[in-house]
Amino acid sequence: MIVFGQDGAMVERVIGHIDGVVPGEVFPGRAEVRAAKLHGDNMRGISRVKDADGVYVADAVVLNGGYEDDEDGWAWIQYTGASPDKEKAKDGKTLLRSQSWEYPDNAALKLSFERGHHIRIIRGPKGDRRYSLPKGYRYDGLYKITAVRTAISKSPAPDGSPIEICQFVMERLSDPEQELTPAERRIAEVLVQQEDGEGKFPTTRATQVQRIVRDAAAARRVKELYDHECQICGVRLVGPDAQPYSEGAHIRPLGKPHHGPDVERNILCLCPNCHVRLDMGAIVIDDDWSIIVRAGILGENVRAKLNRDAKHKVHEEYVRYHRERWEGAAGAS
Repeated sequence: MIVFGQDGAMVERVIGHIDGVVPGEVFPGRAEVRAAKLHGDNMRGISRVKDADGVYVADAVVLNGGYEDDEDGWAWIQYTGASPDKEKAKDGKTLLRSQSWEYPDNAALKLSFERGHHIRIIRGPKGDRRYSLPKGYRYDGLYKITAVRTAISKSPAPDGSPIEICQFVMERLSDPEQELTPAERRIAEVLVQQEDGEGKFPTTRATQVQRIVRDAAAARRVKELYDHECQICGVRLVGPDAQPYSEGAHIRPLGKPHHGPDVERNILCLCPNCHVRLDMGAIVIDDDWSIIVRAGILGENVRAKLNRDAKHKVHEEYVRYHRERWEGAAGAS
């Protein structure tokens, strides 16, 4: 579909999934994000395109600092709308006056809510430290706007009066609901034909296909960073074909009830043994990154402290969640 971007330039843009771009893909800057057709602007947080009827709707949002009332929970986002620069304080996080639903970016995002359009979310380096990369921008998939409301900002106006903000609540679509790329669809078709020949495509199979093809982009980057050397024991497995093998281990598990994010800060590069040890709570990590052995281990010795590359910013919250989870389980037994 040919549409007009918010700067008036004619570009090919779509609402929703972009073929060839998978959740977890990283871009060095905003220009590359725009070139991938994920977002229509190099500066704004909210991207706008014309819908089929010629009215502007929002198709993407960049999270990169934002306002003080923003909250990012990975699976859900509380997002503050946009304001002209003259209405922002120098810190960029507080406002000088109330926001307007008539402001084009806010009106477009509200209309996407009303029409049920999904929003592409891109996280930048200045976003929540639990999810953001030290540098670069990562596409994190499609989100659904579940609520639109007028709220009161945490900080008042310079004259002490309350400031009204345009607030949006968004929830991430589950992995099976994230659309498949052409390559994934082709593999899915083959698997489905092998399964029952009737064209059925169970939700569980959709998830399996996504995991196989994408190899969890974030996990792949972490494993490459350590050249597949285990961060806990130092073992580097190499097969007879000279290819190394390691596993991306999520510290805070994905899915319910843990809701851990599939981001680099929540992933370790481990050998299969240490991956199992981590998952079963035989090993936990202290706040000073010391490795605590909670159950007897035969075989390789573990390091005194977790090996951490300067480019790999493991977040303390996930380590603490994992440790407290297993310490609590031990106490309950």
